[in-house]
Amino acid sequence: MTTKRTPSSFGSSGQGDYSMKNGTKSNVNGHEPRIKVEDENQLSRLAAAVSVDGAKSPTVPTEKVEKASWVELRRGLIQVTPVENDGQPRSMVILTGLKTLFQRQLPNMPREYITRIVYEANSKCLAIIKRGFKVVGGICYRPFPHRGFAEIVFFATTSVDQYKGYGAMLMDHFKNHIRKTYPDMMHFLTYADDFAVGYFEKQGFSKDITLDRSMWAGYIKDYEGATIMQCKLLRKVDYLHKTEILAKQQEAVLAKIKDISRSHIIYPGLPQFQPGPNQASTVDPNDVPGLRESSWNPNMTAKSKSSDYHFMERVLKDLTGRSQAWPFLKPVNLSEVPDYHDFVKNPMDFETMSHRVETNQYPTLDAFVSDAMLIFNNCRKYNDPGSIYVKNAAKLQTVLENMIAQRMKRER
Repeated sequence: MTTKRTPSSFGSSGQGDYSMKNGTKSNVNGHEPRIKVEDENQLSRLAAAVSVDGAKSPTVPTEKVEKASWVELRRGLIQVTPVENDGQPRSMVILTGLKTLFQRQLPNMPREYITRIVYEANSKCLAIIKRGFKVVGGICYRPFPHRGFAEIVFFATTSVDQYKGYGAMLMDHFKNHIRKTYPDMMHFLTYADDFAVGYFEKQGFSKDITLDRSMWAGYIKDYEGATIMQCKLLRKVDYLHKTEILAKQQEAVLAKIKDISRSHIIYPGLPQFQPGPNQASTVDPNDVPGLRESSWNPNMTAKSKSSDYHFMERVLKDLTGRSQAWPFLKPVNLSEVPDYHDFVKNPMDFETMSHRVETNQYPTLDAFVSDAMLIFNNCRKYNDPGSIYVKNAAKLQTVLENMIAQRMKRER
């Protein structure tokens, strides 16, 4: 039911290399390994998961560029301010701006509901304002200090400014604000839709709810079509100076890489790919320079996992991590429902599916999907159409179908 519009999340990939055993010179296949001088720029690229052996590109930045949001904040072009309904004119202007922002950015939420929550006495907000009282981002939350958590109800930034990093900056300020205002409140909870899950994960949220259910159940609203997520604050982290902390950690990692890395060793290419007369196309892996020094063996290829395997793992992790999955996590307990097999002849559950994935019992992705659909169909066979079990099965089936559709779209 709710939608939290957030900046898109980006992925990264690493790239490995072969290195010489013990870092000593050796003669491999009649070739003397060449050594190149390792410089700081190459170490920086290695730490950023960029191949240091590739062609040099003048466009690769050597330093992380500061986000526009932090630049604007430092220059005073924007400011982050807490606000609540205290009856003051300034507060009412900012709250009205937040209400308008949430109504525009969260179109699936009822406008009246947004208005009520924003102006509610129990609600608190943190707003990004510029040029006076123009609201360009904000968080509306409800604190429960006696329960040790706060619920993030609404979160949004203006569409035209999302590329500036307002969302991440606002979340950092929110964490810092909560820690100062409510020193003993260490947990956030929020319901995120499928489009916002990635953003919240990047901000330290997880689908694994460690806060005891008795502390929050009944205190926050359950939204249709959304996933509950949690973030736990760390007392020793200064969230407003996170960049400087990470920079120091990067320096320490780079120093360690410089001590133990052998990425500066370049092995010559195979003769089959060298200029000249055509060579034999068959290559013995043991003849590949640097391959045996990397501890590679032929069994590694046999044990490699297919893309379908990783996709099935990801689907199961997503489905079992949702609040609707609890009835389907384990096999049905026949002592509780002794007549279950009278209605369901082929029982299935997520635990059984996980075992089949781990033991490579699914020859195709279709077989995996068939078992997942069996769970949902079995649920509909045994339970009443309006029961919570059937509703949960329908929600999970929609998630599964969306993930399958997205994968097929990417593979076209």
